[in-house]
Amino acid sequence: MKLKYLYLVLFCFCSFITKAQNTTIVSETEEEPVSYATISFGNGNGLFADDAGQFFFTKKLYKDIDSLFISAIGFKDLKLATLNLPKTIVMNSSINTLDEVFLSKPKGKFKIEKIKPTVHEDYYKCWLPTIESEIAVYFPNSSTKTQRLSSLQIPIKVEAKDWDKRKRKTSKKRPFSTLFKVNFYKNNNGLPGDVLTYENVVFIANEKNEKILEFDVTEYDIYMPKNGLFISLQVLGYTDANGKLLPNKKYQEIKTKRGIVKVSTTFRPLLPFTDQIPEKRTFVRRIFLNNGQWTLFDKQNVAKSNLLKVGLNNYGLGLNLEVYKEE
Repeated sequence: MKLKYLYLVLFCFCSFITKAQNTTIVSETEEEPVSYATISFGNGNGLFADDAGQFFFTKKLYKDIDSLFISAIGFKDLKLATLNLPKTIVMNSSINTLDEVFLSKPKGKFKIEKIKPTVHEDYYKCWLPTIESEIAVYFPNSSTKTQRLSSLQIPIKVEAKDWDKRKRKTSKKRPFSTLFKVNFYKNNNGLPGDVLTYENVVFIANEKNEKILEFDVTEYDIYMPKNGLFISLQVLGYTDANGKLLPNKKYQEIKTKRGIVKVSTTFRPLLPFTDQIPEKRTFVRRIFLNNGQWTLFDKQNVAKSNLLKVGLNNYGLGLNLEVYKEE
């Protein structure tokens, strides 16, 4: 009986996908997919394309949406009507250039400098990631020497709030697979500015990870700018067993006196926040709202935050740096 029910669910899901508009975003010059492009609905909601530049859109799921606003790093923004949405969307490259690019790895010896992460397992002191939010942490430059980013130490909590009440030795952790995007930004007068790389830097977190997930970033050759940099985490959604981004629904519709309200789905893992960092160095933004403007995460800028009410101002992201000796 359970097997028949599973087949029915899979059939319904597949039927939904076939009826949805499957659209692919490609670049103008090379006709390669524009991976993880941002598709905004213009009402504070939106979604992301997958690694192949594909996204699913259906009027049945998003009845009130008549326009899509598409953006991606290194490309010019687009606005399209949802009526007769084409199966292929072409994006034109922008003329932006990246400064402070190192063509090759510096010569000589280096030592690893560690900025330790701050972690805990208290569910009520964690940020609940949603598809619309991005969190950036500022790292100042405390050295005159060349520094290359080696790895990120990412604090996470893989289980929900009732995990502490269960017998951990005999209870299995609930499976999940979530795709995150990492962005590296220059410091623009105290706020995240231009990107330091056009490459898509992504990783997957699941229930098997420990409370600190180490992510190697040496292959991207990110160097510490003179005035520091921002490193951000952005959840893209759940994936299948092969790491492919799933077209799962990003919002729940809640009936209220004012009508139907879309509430963002939260994703695991959770991100532990802390009060153990004296300076305020965490910034947040809603990607699909207010043109994605950044703001410092504190009481003056962010209203109705349970984390801020108890003094949890920072996400304790850690960082390993290769610090090269002067020749």
